[in-house]
Amino acid sequence: MDQKVNVVSRQQWGAADPKKKETLKSPAGKVVIHHTALPSCTGLAECKTRIASIQRGHMKERGFDDIGYNFLVGGDGTVYEGRGWGVVGAHAKGHNSDSLGIAFMGNFNNEAPSKEAIQSVKGLLQSGVSQSFIAPKFGLFGHRDLGKTECPGEKLYAAIQQLK
Repeated sequence: MDQKVNVVSRQQWGAADPKKKETLKSPAGKVVIHHTALPSCTGLAECKTRIASIQRGHMKERGFDDIGYNFLVGGDGTVYEGRGWGVVGAHAKGHNSDSLGIAFMGNFNNEAPSKEAIQSVKGLLQSGVSQSFIAPKFGLFGHRDLGKTECPGEKLYAAIQQLK
C-alpha cells in the first residue's frame, strides 16, 4: 500500500538557497534516522520557524552547503523537504554519498516519536522506493549505528524497526 505523504516544500517553509547541490549517483542504499535534539514542534508555523533556524545553524555555524537532512518530520506527521530526493546530504560523516537522512524534530532520549511521525516516515520511505530514490533493499540505520553519537535518542532508536 503506497501511502501519499504530504511534503511541505522548501519554498513553502522559506528555505535559503543552497550554496551548492550534489546529486546522488544512484538510489540511496541506506536511510539514516536522526533527531534534531531540539524541542519538538507540531504546528506548521512552529515547525517552519524551527527548520529555518536549523538551516541557518547548519549553513552558518557548521559551514554546510544547506540544511544537512534530506527530510524532517514534525510531531504531527508533517514532512518537510530538507535537501530533498536524490541530493547528497550532510548528516552522517562517511555515509552521505549513498544515503538519505531523515530527522525527527525533537529530542527522543526520553520522549517517544509520535505515531503520526512514524506513519509519515513509513510512507515517505515507500514513496522513495517506488520513485527509485531509495534502493528496494535499503538498510535502515540510526545515526549512532554509523558514528559516535547518541542520535537519534533512545526512544526513537528503539522505534526504528517500526519504520520498515
